[in-house]
Amino acid sequence: MRIPYEALCEFRAPHVFNPWAQRDPLDLDGPDAGPAARLARLRAHFSIRPELVLIGEAAGYQGCHFSGMAFTNEKLLLAGLVPRAAAAARLTARARPWCEPSATVVWGTLRALGIAERTVLWNAFAWHPHRPGTPYSNRAPDRAELEAGREVLEGVLGAFSRARVVAVGKVAERTLRSLGREPHAVVRHPSMGGASEFRRGLAALAAAPRRGRR
Repeated sequence: MRIPYEALCEFRAPHVFNPWAQRDPLDLDGPDAGPAARLARLRAHFSIRPELVLIGEAAGYQGCHFSGMAFTNEKLLLAGLVPRAAAAARLTARARPWCEPSATVVWGTLRALGIAERTVLWNAFAWHPHRPGTPYSNRAPDRAELEAGREVLEGVLGAFSRARVVAVGKVAERTLRSLGREPHAVVRHPSMGGASEFRRGLAALAAAPRRGRR
């Protein structure tokens, strides 16, 4: 099964930003910024056969909104800390590069465990849902939005069918199950004091025997 990039880019809904099709007022004009750059970055991220697929709830304004990758922010890309997706120049006109704490924890843990090159990051709802009139905010996707995004989620998980799907947090777990997807495992979300538990949970998964490796 192939990644449904066309459906990913075509999606539109009220109070939802599509990072791979829409420009943000803070997007710069350089080669590393804007929807085309975000799509190219995502394609590079997906260009492996992963052992793990970590699934969050939805894209956020400090991370995927501008980076095009789940759990990934501008600061990490500029520092060259994300495999296959480094940025040579600023993505946004913001005074300081966007820095999402959860993204820092996720990529730091993946690198420490030596599995950054073998892991793909994604969200149950691919796009960035925000509060009406407040684009730089986060909100939970509603049921209708989750159902509308099911095709893309199924396509991505189908493309990585041999990987272990890991829900990051209880919300992601409930979302996946509500869409008929049972995660292989659930780890604590790194936000709200959960960084240590997230690290322990991911370390246990990394150390577990892998079945059906390609």
